[in-house]
Amino acid sequence: MKKVLIANRGEIAVRIIRACADYGVKSVAVYADADFDALHARMADEAYGLDGDRPADTYLNIDKLLAAARRSGADAVHPGYGFLSESAVFARAVIGAGLTWIGPSPDTIERLGDKVQARKIALEVGAPLVAGTADPVTGAEDVLAFAQEHGLPIAIKAAFGGGGRGLKVVWRMEDVAELYESAVREAVTAFGRGECYVEQFLDHPRHVEAQVLADQHGKVVVLGTRDCSLQRRNQKLVEEAPAPFLSDDQRQRIHASARDICAHAGYVGAGTVEFLLSASGAISFLEVNTRLQVEHPVTEETCGLDLVVEQLRIADGLPLQIDAEPAPRCHAIEFRINAEDVGRGFLPSPGRITTFAAPSGPGVRVDSGVESGSTIPGTFDSLMAKLIVTGATREQAIARARRALAEFRIDGVASVLPFHRAVLAHDDFLGDGASFKVHTRWIETDFANDLEAAVRPAPLGAVNLHRTAVEIDGKRVSLGLPAELLRGLQSAGAAAAGDSAVGNAAATASAQSVAAPIAGTIQAWKAGDGATVKQGELIATMEAMKMEMQVLAHRDGVLKHEAAPGQAVAAGASIGRID
Repeated sequence: MKKVLIANRGEIAVRIIRACADYGVKSVAVYADADFDALHARMADEAYGLDGDRPADTYLNIDKLLAAARRSGADAVHPGYGFLSESAVFARAVIGAGLTWIGPSPDTIERLGDKVQARKIALEVGAPLVAGTADPVTGAEDVLAFAQEHGLPIAIKAAFGGGGRGLKVVWRMEDVAELYESAVREAVTAFGRGECYVEQFLDHPRHVEAQVLADQHGKVVVLGTRDCSLQRRNQKLVEEAPAPFLSDDQRQRIHASARDICAHAGYVGAGTVEFLLSASGAISFLEVNTRLQVEHPVTEETCGLDLVVEQLRIADGLPLQIDAEPAPRCHAIEFRINAEDVGRGFLPSPGRITTFAAPSGPGVRVDSGVESGSTIPGTFDSLMAKLIVTGATREQAIARARRALAEFRIDGVASVLPFHRAVLAHDDFLGDGASFKVHTRWIETDFANDLEAAVRPAPLGAVNLHRTAVEIDGKRVSLGLPAELLRGLQSAGAAAAGDSAVGNAAATASAQSVAAPIAGTIQAWKAGDGATVKQGELIATMEAMKMEMQVLAHRDGVLKHEAAPGQAVAAGASIGRID
């Protein structure tokens, strides 16, 4: 490889750019309109625009990504995580274009990325797992039938997804249809495919996973475990390695199952095999993520390998640099620094960062995709950065984490920093052995969220680039200009105003107004215009940062729609009224 196109954005794109520099190859970034001035677009050796702002038009658009690879002369593609990273279609398109795909083969992605097929492989190698559907369900009726046979709770999961998106847990039979439809919509938004399967949901389990590396010569090595139990909306917030408080037998079984599953599937590259660990100590296979994980840095710190450089080496056909599972050399904890308002139930908080002051010192690493002045658009993931803290012991890592989080300052947008500080003062997380009580629904069921809501950031306009054509030396060239440069031009201002998010001049708030809980897009009205609704009733759904949110009626009355599906709105804007 000589030049790698990074089919992603934000923190992971920056991480890959740095690994490319370390490995001695050039990097090519791509960017949506909202990412025109993003850190990854400026750091790469080259950067190419994708002409759009929605995931489907940019980082999920295979034709545009391959066109950027051709224009740049890239000879390899790294997909990062999320977006198309687990798409066999994309992998085949990359290989078909004569480029090196940095990841497992398309056939392996299909076998393991399809969560239903992955369950079948786990059964074949004897890995432990709970009951689930043998194939994707065809509708809500199949989900209801499974729930009636196996009981509640159940989990509806995107068959071609991961990272908690397209995953809904059903606790009441009457919620099956709505949650199934929600899972499908969220899966389509995040992964471009809506197929879902169903399995039993273990209540109060820990989430434990194993990091795997495999080369093209048949060698498969497990690099250790991680605990990723601290989650909200099924997405991880805190991860640590090695996973604490496992018995030798549990750790051995997780390692062996992960290795056997990947060997059976002919895995090549970096991958993660995830498990649930019940309160009784039972282990159940969850899924395989056929890509790099967000939390890979904690394993890097404990094993001493650069996993992204290892991905590049493996794609170049080089053998693994290690022969056996490494013993952990330290304890590491990662804190995801998301743009979310903890005091408002972790609502996404797009906006402009006025101050980003990261901590430093012994045992502190910060992997960031932003800096002071960066914009967090509402159309993509809320992850801004990751704080990784290491120590000789878990206790030392926690002490250093307290110091680092106290130093960390982010202004302009809300962040989850207050939550992380609260976790490090909570006995459930600080305990050892039986007193370690964190589980995957701990935030929803055990964490007393009395943290203050943040000041809402100023709303962002939806259009960041104004495109036009110009002629240079007789050649027609497409030109994209930042909207800030065109504020004084009435024609450009008028063009931008038509697409701006509703709510900058929102209707005056009143007792009747239905306020948008987040800055995002109206996905669907669940109660018709003119319908009589009750307080607490679901009346609409919104999408922001690839997550679906519910809008509930704040009073009894007659609903009047004031915003249409597909319309972008600012946080607090009136989208309707209840008279």
